[in-house]
Amino acid sequence: MDFMTIDEAKCKRDGLCAAECPVGLIERPDKTTFPKAAEDAESLCVRCGHCVAVCPHGALALRGMRPEDCDPVDDRLRPSAAQAEYFLRSRRSIRSYKDKPVGRETVAKLIDIARYAPSGHNNQLTEWLVIYDRKDVQRYAALVVDWMRHIVGNDPEMADRLHADLIVKIWENGYDRICRNAPHVVVAHGPEDNPMLQSTCTIALTYLELAAASMNVGACWAGYFHRAAVDWAPMKEALGLPAGNAVFGAMMVGYPKYAYRRIPLRKEAKIIWK
Repeated sequence: MDFMTIDEAKCKRDGLCAAECPVGLIERPDKTTFPKAAEDAESLCVRCGHCVAVCPHGALALRGMRPEDCDPVDDRLRPSAAQAEYFLRSRRSIRSYKDKPVGRETVAKLIDIARYAPSGHNNQLTEWLVIYDRKDVQRYAALVVDWMRHIVGNDPEMADRLHADLIVKIWENGYDRICRNAPHVVVAHGPEDNPMLQSTCTIALTYLELAAASMNVGACWAGYFHRAAVDWAPMKEALGLPAGNAVFGAMMVGYPKYAYRRIPLRKEAKIIWK
């Protein structure tokens, strides 16, 4: 199969594919001709799939991405503006979890949804590590506490910013402020030398967090875990990521222990209009 093919029996020559290609890789000299791939299109294409998605006739296919293999958009499933606003405003970061694991298939589904998050040049470079067993979560939390003990003695300025001495004391008193006794932690990682990976992984984890809320699963950013995974050699070694990869974010996951009854207030947005 060629890189891009046009089913001329289906194509209406409306030019939507050429108009929508973000890189301008589809040529259409005039309204009477069928679209075609520009020179070097295959090497420049980011495989975003816009051309396949926008064609109402299913006439355009890319190698490895045929219209019949893509789920159709169903407008009946779109939330209304009011529903979307309510969902986003009522979402809570969950820090208290039931003593009940989330099924592996549910965690896998969350990651499956998160892979549809936008990424620079459609790089899709987010990779995932799931720390599924609660005992392992606590083992990594203990490593984070070790890192905090280290910075209390060696980097007091950072320790003060993170309230590390307090977190260590709370841990020693039997309470976990690192992972909040969450049953699972999901880690987003990828090539450390790619400058787009931080935003790529952050957006993917945000998708995961929102998807979790839609399934009545709680989630919360694991900031201490993330920082230790970046700075603390014993933590890096224990995680055992592929060579050249770094952690770009982590999320606690579990079933919420409590239900929330109200939407808290937030600061007014500061907007500069020009």
